[in-house]
Amino acid sequence: MPCYSVAEAKNNLPKLLDRMLAGEEVVITRRGKPIARLNPAVDAEPQGVVIDLAWLDSVRPPSLKPDDLGDAVAEMRAEYRY
Repeated sequence: MPCYSVAEAKNNLPKLLDRMLAGEEVVITRRGKPIARLNPAVDAEPQGVVIDLAWLDSVRPPSLKPDDLGDAVAEMRAEYRY
């Protein structure tokens, strides 16, 4: 398990990342004491968000049709008048 000082890690980060991706554990030290370990991520592939569209449609209020928009605006104006 190779150890690198913070300065060495800063100057050689791409090389250290390549070693880490090859499966080697890399330890970073400060004043001779380990402060960090670089390990490959368990799953490096980002996962997309899955949206249940049926659920979304069930919780979202129904949208207004273009014919209803004028009535909706007039109704909102009437409600918010002093």
